Amino acid sequence: MKKQISIILLAAAAMFGSCKKGLDETPEGFLTKDNAFVDASDAQSAVNGLLSALQPQAYYQRTIYVITECSGDALQPIAGQTPERLEMFNITYNAGNVEIRNWWQNSYKLISRANDIIAYVPAINMDEAQKKNLLGNAYFMRGMAYFDLVRSFGDVPLMLTPVTSIADPNMFPTRTEGGTVYKQVIEDLKYAEANCFPENKITLKGMVSSGAASAMLARVYLQRNSTQWKDAADNQNALDACNKVIGSGLYKLLDNYADVFDCDKENGPEHIFSVQFGTNGSGTTQNIIVRMFSPAGLGGSGSFMTTQQFFQKGYFSAADTRKTFNLSDFDGAKKVDPFIYKYRDAQWAKNSNNARNNWPILRYADVLMMQSEAMNNLNPADAAKFDGLNAVRKRAGLTAPEFQLNLTNTPNAQAFVDTLVNDRSRELCVEGHRRWDLIRLGKYKEVQQSLGHKVEDYQLLLPLPQTELDANTALKQNPLYN
Repeated sequence: MKKQISIILLAAAAMFGSCKKGLDETPEGFLTKDNAFVDASDAQSAVNGLLSALQPQAYYQRTIYVITECSGDALQPIAGQTPERLEMFNITYNAGNVEIRNWWQNSYKLISRANDIIAYVPAINMDEAQKKNLLGNAYFMRGMAYFDLVRSFGDVPLMLTPVTSIADPNMFPTRTEGGTVYKQVIEDLKYAEANCFPENKITLKGMVSSGAASAMLARVYLQRNSTQWKDAADNQNALDACNKVIGSGLYKLLDNYADVFDCDKENGPEHIFSVQFGTNGSGTTQNIIVRMFSPAGLGGSGSFMTTQQFFQKGYFSAADTRKTFNLSDFDGAKKVDPFIYKYRDAQWAKNSNNARNNWPILRYADVLMMQSEAMNNLNPADAAKFDGLNAVRKRAGLTAPEFQLNLTNTPNAQAFVDTLVNDRSRELCVEGHRRWDLIRLGKYKEVQQSLGHKVEDYQLLLPLPQTELDANTALKQNPLYN
């Protein structure tokens, strides 16, 4: 059997495939670049389709937390789960891991859709500001997808134009050096920052704002600063990006942590960018998140639980209101293995896949903590670096003096990092950040060792999926993966 064509680019080729040379008739019901991007409505529909590409289970509905949280220290699959989940948790993943394949393929599907919009929307005759806003959404999504790829795999193919047929020379790309990928990510996000509407001008919630682009830029600069491709200005650029978001006055911490995850209060002033979900009746895809995390006694499958270490270790003080909201070991009738409780929905029908919970990608509390991180990197003696972290702590009920950070109880840069590692875990528990946080802050091996997992340097990057290597011999595997 012929080798499978890589799904990275085949989706684009299928959408804009050509007819046989001898066929003169205009095909009906077949999308091409000439009939799919005609007017403003088409451009908006294309962006809606781009945003919806985040929703599948094999992407930001489930795979996101298998990749980022099961390989962290708070989330683990229950015994007997599919091997790819256990491999992520045990740090024994290899090129055959299905979830790693999902992560790669769906990232490139997103890039393919973004590339179509970037290539074909500029020719549409429509309001210029709205056109740039839609293009900004596409640039943001492409930048975010490449950011996910470069921090997961290092060097990856950098595809910036649509692939229009299987004969396209870009059908079998080579890997692009990670530093070049990071530069493209930043360029894309800067376009989005300059052209997306601000939060208070967005009428269709779920679209990208200029504030979301600034917040994502901050995340990218901080992550790149921990790599071989770092730039001397990364920390200052991260701080400037955070300050743009904070200074806009368009976002704020909600008074109660629980309200951040209340399905009836989604897209509020703390939510900067989220994957949008709803019930079946709303026309959006099904959402399995509550079912995955809830134990059987609450009507779920309990496919994932929190680690005993995270539940029992002193991450949370008794005064911290986030522990009882984020975690539980009671199913309404009896004690059970501890589980993630923060994703709940009062209208969820037990044993169903119809949860309304959005998946948060960027929220204001994260921006405040990134601001503190950047300030510590720039000047550990700057007492103002505690302002962001202290604001997040105060919202969690940690108002007593002993819980407020200062230069006395965090006397140096490393002490601050040790604190930040735990603070981000408490606040952003199972929101898709933990693997990247631990790697960026230099704590990944140490934390995994505490779980009994030995991590080698090469495992800080994931292996390229074997299906992609088989389909495209121009790709080479990351070192030491068999």
